[in-house]
Amino acid sequence: MNPLFPVFFQKNRQIVNHLNEALKEHGLFHAQWTILYLLQKNGPMSLTEIWKYLDVEAPTVTRTVSRLQTLGWIERVEATDKREKIVALTQHAISQFPKIEASIEVFERNVTQQLSQQEQQQLMTLLKKLEG
Repeated sequence: MNPLFPVFFQKNRQIVNHLNEALKEHGLFHAQWTILYLLQKNGPMSLTEIWKYLDVEAPTVTRTVSRLQTLGWIERVEATDKREKIVALTQHAISQFPKIEASIEVFERNVTQQLSQQEQQQLMTLLKKLEG
């Protein structure tokens, strides 16, 4: 077995756990944050667009979006095709976004503090090479 993968998976779990800790004060988890960030970046999206972009199973996205909707972070938007489910950030989410981003920036600095800018770029390049 290639020793790269256990280290890669362990680091991924550690990063996700630290991210969840940073998001705790906002009542969010990393999967929820990922969808909120995507909607903030791209505007309203269909559930299909979200799961295809994130490369996640459709039921997982549906459950996460439903939970975000219950919590008041996301709302459904009228679509031209009534069968298509479009979601967008609520005003609550938009107003809370700067606070969440500030927490994320602290998290990111903590995770990357041991890496120089050059090392971060090198890591990004290497990870992109793994895209299959």
